[in-house]
Amino acid sequence: MTPHPIGLPPGRPLTRADLDAIPDDGHRYEIIDGSLIVTPAPSTEHQEAVLELTVLLRAVCPPEMKVFVSPLDVVLAEDCVVRPDVVVARRAEVDGRILSAPPVLAVEVISPSTRTIDLLLKKARYEYAGAASYWVVDPDPYERSLKCWDLEGDEYVEVARVVGAEAAQLEHPFPVTLSPDDLLG
Repeated sequence: MTPHPIGLPPGRPLTRADLDAIPDDGHRYEIIDGSLIVTPAPSTEHQEAVLELTVLLRAVCPPEMKVFVSPLDVVLAEDCVVRPDVVVARRAEVDGRILSAPPVLAVEVISPSTRTIDLLLKKARYEYAGAASYWVVDPDPYERSLKCWDLEGDEYVEVARVVGAEAAQLEHPFPVTLSPDDLLG
């Protein structure tokens, strides 16, 4: 008999309802393509990048949008509920702690345990769902970087890739200029 998390049904893909049934125990739970993803607590560098990015985005965010920090449940499909580190959404599309429409911007700060998930799996799911922009911040002390994609048609196109003090001048979801060093001072 294979053990499984208490309260989660074995032998079938998980859904949003299953995610809602998981007790709030301080862990970060997401469901991608019916599979449960559990990530450890973020590092201080991760938290610093999230905080700085949130402050920078809030300063230039237009009134019809709002900047959120995880946990905000972004429902991309019945079997795909993610919690990006930073989210920009249209105010009208947020209901409590749930965004039931693709975000205007989703940002993930990479951790060693999430690198592949953030760069491949989540990027593909945001793209498929129609999230307008996706950014990834890498706090690697040897090469801090920021990679940004915008949706053109139904595919992401890379619009910026900068390292260290190099600045990215981004137009979507609204004009903002930032560098990895701005986020990881």
